[in-house]
Amino acid sequence: MSAVTSSPRPRRVLVVEDEPSLVVTLTDRLEAEGFSVVATGDGDRAVDLAAEGGVDLVLLDITLPGRDGFDVCRDLRQRGFSAPILMLTARSQTVDKVVGLKLGADDYLTK
Repeated sequence: MSAVTSSPRPRRVLVVEDEPSLVVTLTDRLEAEGFSVVATGDGDRAVDLAAEGGVDLVLLDITLPGRDGFDVCRDLRQRGFSAPILMLTARSQTVDKVVGLKLGADDYLTK
């Protein structure tokens, strides 16, 4: 008899971005690299999805409808969310980078 082994689940990335074309591009690239992707363009929904668990990485835009990326990052960290958060945004001012990192982002990249 052979033992049945289950393969590990793919790493799950939460893409929080309200620009549809960028969501498609990021999703295609990440899935091509073997990641599972869930996406939302809404900050409130992002917090809910991350709180459900199973998210290994968050790619987070700042400018979002409703709750912005800074609030999402802060709220996730206050809830004990420990997976890496990478801010991926068009906002390139130093003050934005500092704020993002102080709120708990692991890195900050401009688009």
